[in-house]
Amino acid sequence: MKPTGMTSAAVVGVLRRLTGEKRVGHAGTLDPEAAGVLPIMIGKATRLFDYLVDRTKEYEAVIAFGSSTDTQDATGTVLETGGNYPDLETAREKAKLLTGDIVQKPSMYSAIKVDGKPLYARARKGETVEVPERIVRVDSIEITGEEPEHGMRMRVRCGKGTYIRSICDDLGKLCGCPAHMRSLTRTRSGYFTAETAVTLDGIRAAAAEGRIGEYLTAPDAPLEAMRRLDVPERLEKAVRAGAKLPLEKMTKEPPEEGVPLRIYLKGDFWGIGERQGEHIVWKAQIAPEEKEEKEEA
Repeated sequence: MKPTGMTSAAVVGVLRRLTGEKRVGHAGTLDPEAAGVLPIMIGKATRLFDYLVDRTKEYEAVIAFGSSTDTQDATGTVLETGGNYPDLETAREKAKLLTGDIVQKPSMYSAIKVDGKPLYARARKGETVEVPERIVRVDSIEITGEEPEHGMRMRVRCGKGTYIRSICDDLGKLCGCPAHMRSLTRTRSGYFTAETAVTLDGIRAAAAEGRIGEYLTAPDAPLEAMRRLDVPERLEKAVRAGAKLPLEKMTKEPPEEGVPLRIYLKGDFWGIGERQGEHIVWKAQIAPEEKEEKEEA
């Protein structure tokens, strides 16, 4: 679980130091002021980035009506105030207009990178960059109750790249009352949930006791919804070489072209492939650790 006030990159840095592994990455950036589930990939699992980041996310947020800010959250400078506070029914009705494929223009203080630098870093230096609009997917917005000082709790289920602070800002405009995001916690990122996540302090304690491995998940576990394809043992040499695999020798139910597949050999996960014509080509190969140990012996 990423704590509030820490960047996602800083979390990656902590894991690099604790594991001694240079190849560490995260799937799905969380803004510094947000907390919650941040999937971390270590070692060869970093090759699965494209297949982990594009997963449904769930958030719990508090929207505060009465003022909008330049950051669209509670850390920013107030831009507008208003006292036309909506009731729960009005907020719920207007929230429906922000579901589906919607157009968003994130804040200049978001974690979106321009020329390799997060926008929030540029904003803090006084730089101004045009933030392009983009289409994001919002599956549902549930207003679950009221909070003190004209706040409301909300639960959002959405696709990658969605900014909840922008939803709060837009909802305020739809309700006729300026608003901003008071707090945000990501409770799910695809396979990973808050219930199964571990805090950074928990990871540090485990590393000090030499049991950090207890918190590692098999690289194929988050991909369980993806179709599995088992390769016959006679094609083991081709698998090891990372060569194209003849489709006709593997399955009587050919997959669609361009659809990612989990590839297994002798029950071991070897990575991601997809059909191209009459072959399966590798998109991200991950040889099992035990196989590599046998080869080195």
